[in-house]
Amino acid sequence: MTLHEAIVDFTTWFILVYFILLNGGYLLLNVLSIVSLHRQGQERILDDLPQVYSGLEPPISLLVPAYNEEATIAASVRSMLQLSYSELEIIVINDGSKDGTLEVLKQEFDLVPFPEAFRVRLETKPVNGIFRSTRYPNLRVIDKVNGGKADSLNAGINASRYPLFCGVDADSILQRDSLQRVVKPFLNDATVVATGGTVRVANGCEVNGGFLTRVGLPSNIWALFQVVEYLRAFLFGRLGWSTVNGMLIISGAFGLFRKEVVIEAGGYRPKTIGEDMELVVRMHRLLRARRQPYRIEFVPDPVCWTEAPEDRKTLRNQRIRWQRGLSESLSANWGLVFSRNGGAPGWLAFPFMLLFEWMGPLVELGGYIFMAVAFCFGWVSWQAFAVFLFVAIGLGILLSASGLLLEEMSFHIYPEPRHLAMLALVVILENFGYRQINSWWRLVGLYRWATEGEASWGAMTRKGNWQRKV
Repeated sequence: MTLHEAIVDFTTWFILVYFILLNGGYLLLNVLSIVSLHRQGQERILDDLPQVYSGLEPPISLLVPAYNEEATIAASVRSMLQLSYSELEIIVINDGSKDGTLEVLKQEFDLVPFPEAFRVRLETKPVNGIFRSTRYPNLRVIDKVNGGKADSLNAGINASRYPLFCGVDADSILQRDSLQRVVKPFLNDATVVATGGTVRVANGCEVNGGFLTRVGLPSNIWALFQVVEYLRAFLFGRLGWSTVNGMLIISGAFGLFRKEVVIEAGGYRPKTIGEDMELVVRMHRLLRARRQPYRIEFVPDPVCWTEAPEDRKTLRNQRIRWQRGLSESLSANWGLVFSRNGGAPGWLAFPFMLLFEWMGPLVELGGYIFMAVAFCFGWVSWQAFAVFLFVAIGLGILLSASGLLLEEMSFHIYPEPRHLAMLALVVILENFGYRQINSWWRLVGLYRWATEGEASWGAMTRKGNWQRKV
């Protein structure tokens, strides 16, 4: 065997083994998710019955960072005021908006200055003023100097009065019972410190009065691909990790936290664009180091809907930022991986994220390019190339299809047969171009993280098509 043949053989086997481990890992997460969904099946049946709440549920502070949201902020706050929960305060944090966000809030909710004193436990940009609604006693608005989403959340935590807080994006669409669902793990287990719920794509849906009234699918192909992505990432990725207490990500669009633990961990870090994941990983580090019993749970019920990008440029920028955020979160918390008290987060979840999510774009794109070139030049047999296509594409289709099937069996979110047929087609199509493009964007994110300085979230172009009543 020549050196060239040895290199080709080694590279071929490395790529095949990598894709087998990648898809095998996700298959195992699917199995864990199935077990968890089966266990929660009876509870979900009970949830469909009329609910009676004692009024003794732990009070929650709803924190809503807002930056240049004058077009939608009033409708968003109105819907949040209608959430079904016994004791709730809503704190909107105006992060130095350059438009009329603050003026809209003042006019719509009759805000008046409210000189409130509170303990500053997390450092933030200066607060210009605090306002309170004369019509809604549980609504306050903080006006502060621009510092980013993480800084705004820290300001909201400082001003919050309750032991639990829920960070919500200003454009998120919640279910009326979203808080009731995500708080249940706190009621069932005193060691729970954080919960996250399933976030779905709102594009193509009908929203009336700030709440989802009809589920639909987007007509835009980019948004359709993301419907399948969100299903795969939330329902089976995060639910699977949650079963072993290894979940490292709670979406910034909707997450419920125990305030004292977050403050002890140092709050959100303003200098990272992946503030949601970085906080959760840091909480794991803190509590593992203390050897303190805790749980970070995932609630599979769809509790939050958000608008997904519908143009290539916005989606590209989003994925680049996500990969940079992942890189920042992992690099800032190396102390967790393979640590003595790391448990499932340090010995399973962190290495998995490092190997398959962080390194994934490089190995996956390199694998596609190498195998295509090697096959064209006759360096690998057609049998080896066929095996590669099966493990790289075939297993990917199989996993996504199983996820779609199990989602339909568990939640039946998309009731119309044409919706399921369209999603089944997208499950196949996404493997022939979209996932490869996505890997390229993530690779760009890796490069920029390694070569550039701090990044900001920037603005996402929102069309709000889901807001129009059909």
